[in-house]
Amino acid sequence: MARVKNGAVTKARHKKVLKAAKGYFGSKHRLYKSAKEQLMHSGQYAFRDRKQKKRDFRKLWITRINAACRLNDISYSRFIEGLNKAGVEVNRKMLSEIAINDPKTFSELVKVAKDGKNGKIKKSEEVKVEEVTIGGKAAKKETKTTEKKETTKKETAKKEVKKEVKKETKKADVDYSKMTVAELKEVAAKKKINVTGMKKAEIVEALSK
Repeated sequence: MARVKNGAVTKARHKKVLKAAKGYFGSKHRLYKSAKEQLMHSGQYAFRDRKQKKRDFRKLWITRINAACRLNDISYSRFIEGLNKAGVEVNRKMLSEIAINDPKTFSELVKVAKDGKNGKIKKSEEVKVEEVTIGGKAAKKETKTTEKKETTKKETAKKEVKKEVKKETKKADVDYSKMTVAELKEVAAKKKINVTGMKKAEIVEALSK
């Protein structure tokens, strides 16, 4: 029986692992066993920290917004509450950039938040923000208001008409006697009526019920 050698495949696999472990400390980038073990751990840490990174950035943005809010005599929680009541939709990343690069615009947002908290601004009213400079580049940022979509009278009327048409089509009598046996069987299958072994007259009676 022929002898099978797998040295080339094994060496290629080892090379692949050691290349991925390049730069690791000590034997973790030299020895295959240590490198493979460390790569498994590294993959788990990377998977975990991809999610943790989002949380860390959110904490950082909140800290920056809170610091800017304190300078404008308002707390972070009251500021966010006011913006929500005013219907201003700006995410925390954008708010933190505004707080760092454009304090004047942020102070205007604070005024809007205070008015929204006091009930002076409702969600239906529009609130706009001036140009914001981020990293030396001017970028126009507008806060969009969440307007409640109310169905108009025309839409409701159309819906009612559609419902009435459907009801009428259901109630409309169909002359089954003019149809063939094959057509009657198709109709019965759609209505989930078992008509096996029945004659045409019996099928018509079953469908007309």
